[in-house]
Amino acid sequence: MAKSGFVVGGVVGATAIILLFAFIIVPSQEIGTPELITSNGHSTAILGDETSYSSKSNLSLVQLFEKSEAGVVKISVQRGPDGPRDTPGMGSGFVYDNLGHIITNAHVVEGASKATVTFLDGTQYDADIVGKDKFTDIAVIKVSEKPRLLHPLQLGDSSQLHVGEPVAAIGNPFGLSGSMTSGIVSQIGRLLPTQDSGFSIPDVIQTDAAINPGNSGGPLLNMKGEVIGINTAIQSMSGEFSGIGFAVPSNTALKIVPSLIEDGEYKHPWIGISGRDIDPELARVLDLKDAKGFIVITVVDGSPADKAGLKGMTETQMIDGKEYPANGDIILSVDDKEVRKISDILVHLQREKSVGDTMSLGILRDGEFMHISLELVERPDL
Repeated sequence: MAKSGFVVGGVVGATAIILLFAFIIVPSQEIGTPELITSNGHSTAILGDETSYSSKSNLSLVQLFEKSEAGVVKISVQRGPDGPRDTPGMGSGFVYDNLGHIITNAHVVEGASKATVTFLDGTQYDADIVGKDKFTDIAVIKVSEKPRLLHPLQLGDSSQLHVGEPVAAIGNPFGLSGSMTSGIVSQIGRLLPTQDSGFSIPDVIQTDAAINPGNSGGPLLNMKGEVIGINTAIQSMSGEFSGIGFAVPSNTALKIVPSLIEDGEYKHPWIGISGRDIDPELARVLDLKDAKGFIVITVVDGSPADKAGLKGMTETQMIDGKEYPANGDIILSVDDKEVRKISDILVHLQREKSVGDTMSLGILRDGEFMHISLELVERPDL
């Protein structure tokens, strides 16, 4: 694996910020009441008729909460063997269907020896882990007894999101059940490193709706009341929310969740390369006309890329005391779709491809453009 750049499916390299997954580890004593914040910086008036996304089909924040709150649950877990040394934790989730399946984050239930779901009316049910996928941080659990009345939340189309669109998050921050915050979509298509998989989640939604410990697994909603993301993590220097939160997109859930329910797992397609984006500096070094594409640094032995003949870097060059790749295939397209950076490849894999599919790469090699086809296989554990 390269020491800098990206793995296709994972990020390599240090970051100057702290990425925190929004999950509570409960100490042995009870959680103290946190200082209450009355506003997250957004006026509800701004989210009304003055936005370009207002329409007759949109709900007010009050209507949105009243429509959705019954479908959001609190998830409490015990980790480790039964006994006083168990480590309790708390997260959020939301009802997926009338069979009692609930969507949450994989890190919420990771290592859990016991999971309990608490509904809006205070009723509690034990839950079984149906399936989880650490590569997208999505898990499905199912209550052991079917509650008398379930309120599934509808999954929307996250590909239709726009930057600036109003959104709301509902969950259990710091154990405060049924809390809602509002904000906007700050950006789309982010890459989010996972805790321990060695890969990154593509196509992630960035939002400034306040997400705090305990929000993990809860829904990010559009103003129609549709789930367009699963609240997952915050980016912070201090460990507290600082206006940058992340949610796994609903379209990823729509692809992953049925497999988790059916098979307990999801098989991700894999290429088997690492490399780095072509930025303006590297484009100048390599004498490229445009700063776009992804240069291959390493090719994993026996991977689809290796079998297809993709070539990684074999030489480096020193310029002004900095080391740069001197060669290596540059990926410019996947299935005739332009590649400007690594996220274009990852999003295409996530949205369009499955294990066993064939994918065509348009590459630049020694100044000549050519196409290489490869057959995708299941992503390995790193």
